[in-house]
Amino acid sequence: MNNKRSLDMTHGPLVGKILLFSLPVMMTSLLQVAFNAADVIVVGQFAGYSSLAAVGSAAPTIFLFINLLVGISVGVNVLIANYIGAGGKEREISAALHTSIAIAIVGGIILGGLGISLMPALLDWMRTPSDVYPKALLYMRIYFMGTMFLMAYNYGTAALRAIGDTQRPLLFLVISGVTNVILNLLFVVLFRMDVAGVALATVISEALSAYLVLHCLSKEKGPWRFDRRCLRIDRRSFYDLCRIGIPAGLQGITFSISNIVIQGAINTYGSIVVAAGGAAATIENVMYIAMNCFHQAAVTFVGQNLGAGKWERVKRVVTICLLLVSLVGILEAIAVRLWAPEFIRIFNQNPAVVEAGTVRLLWVTMPYFIFGVGDVLVGTIRGFGISVAPMLINLMATCLFRLIWIWYVDAPHCPVEVVYLCWPVSWFLLAGILIGYWVYLYRKTEELIARKRGRGVAAAE
Repeated sequence: MNNKRSLDMTHGPLVGKILLFSLPVMMTSLLQVAFNAADVIVVGQFAGYSSLAAVGSAAPTIFLFINLLVGISVGVNVLIANYIGAGGKEREISAALHTSIAIAIVGGIILGGLGISLMPALLDWMRTPSDVYPKALLYMRIYFMGTMFLMAYNYGTAALRAIGDTQRPLLFLVISGVTNVILNLLFVVLFRMDVAGVALATVISEALSAYLVLHCLSKEKGPWRFDRRCLRIDRRSFYDLCRIGIPAGLQGITFSISNIVIQGAINTYGSIVVAAGGAAATIENVMYIAMNCFHQAAVTFVGQNLGAGKWERVKRVVTICLLLVSLVGILEAIAVRLWAPEFIRIFNQNPAVVEAGTVRLLWVTMPYFIFGVGDVLVGTIRGFGISVAPMLINLMATCLFRLIWIWYVDAPHCPVEVVYLCWPVSWFLLAGILIGYWVYLYRKTEELIARKRGRGVAAAE
């Protein structure tokens, strides 16, 4: 690769390169979470807890709609990373890039229309409290007007990450994130637009980030240069992207479906608990982002090194990512244990909200590192180009398990902690199954390599 911003993942020490890749990814993702966090903080402090509940309760429904298309961006990362590792795949890289951007634009428009039209039915299904419903509906309808921009940014960023460039996406999110915060304060504090203001600020900021990443790709010199004249869907690239990405997207949808059902149960406990959940969920998202960067590193580093045929480096990548994600997750849990009430007060000063949010944080985040371990293993398996198996495992261990749990929970007549408990229990189940599958995949790959070496020795003789 001749791009000076790219990262050589197939040679040299791994720990430093994984951190060099992961830390900008972490900061970039944290800024994406900051879009919603800024919304939650501004409405929580300046518009009241009913607005906070409206914005906070929107997240599971939003993720349900966007996860399929965001999942296909995983295919962009894996596919381009494999092509780069193999070498001599310039045409394939260009076709994958332009196909993915075309999917982002067309899919984003369709997705936005579906989100706007189906939102009332989904809010009814989630048993949204009556004092929250009108604001939640308005917020999400405006939000879904910007899905095309959100998708274009995610797909363009996936292409840059595949070549090891994680610094420019960070810069773009700094610019759009600051814009989002300024517009939030302007629309809500000055113009009194309430949830409509924070939703509009998010859409404008996402449009800016999409423009920046596509403009960046249009200035590239390598095969990953974006040219709108080449914007079309290549049949082979479309198949490969969907083969890897659709199962990843469906996996995300299973998470979202289960979380919508859980949110429906939480909604029965009233506006205070819903508002507290919105604040706590934002903190949980920040914790997840700090660990998910090692999932991204596993996908890309495994993809490139497998493409280059460097199995020993693949094994080291997995070990390093698992150790790093466990360390980060444990440190995060300690921080929450020490300062949970202070974290909730960032979003709302109401003592009842602070108390309810603290309860949720302590129940949900203490074993959070286990989820990080499972996330890295999912990334490792996807780096092999395998996407169906992680999807099925998540379907069983998260969606199906959580649905069964909530089915038997008598909300709101039981303590809300019983509802929260379904998250950590499902993480332990998920991690256990994924560890078993990784051991199987590891042994299968070792046997395949041993057979290839044996055939090579026989041919030499």
